[in-house]
Amino acid sequence: MENKVQEILIYKLKENTGHEFHKIMTEESVPLHKRKGLKIIYCAKSLHDVDSYCLIREFDSLEQLERSQEKFYSDDDWVNGPREKIVSLIVSSSRFISKKGFMS
Repeated sequence: MENKVQEILIYKLKENTGHEFHKIMTEESVPLHKRKGLKIIYCAKSLHDVDSYCLIREFDSLEQLERSQEKFYSDDDWVNGPREKIVSLIVSSSRFISKKGFMS
């Protein structure tokens, strides 16, 4: 049985920053995630509100999610890289973690 989990993050961004946020995500954050071994399933601006953004990541287990995020968010490449640009554009965020395939 597969125990993978998915983390869904929804960001409300500062007004009129959705395009800038997406550019930082696609050009800096997503490549960094990949280099560090984190799997991004989906990231995009909302069709109904360009200042709403969704990021979905997948992990082998809840424990792996916690370990890999602790390592990623303390890594110099994140801290000295896109972190401040991304965080400065976020007004609020929501996080939802579920088993993969939770709809079945």
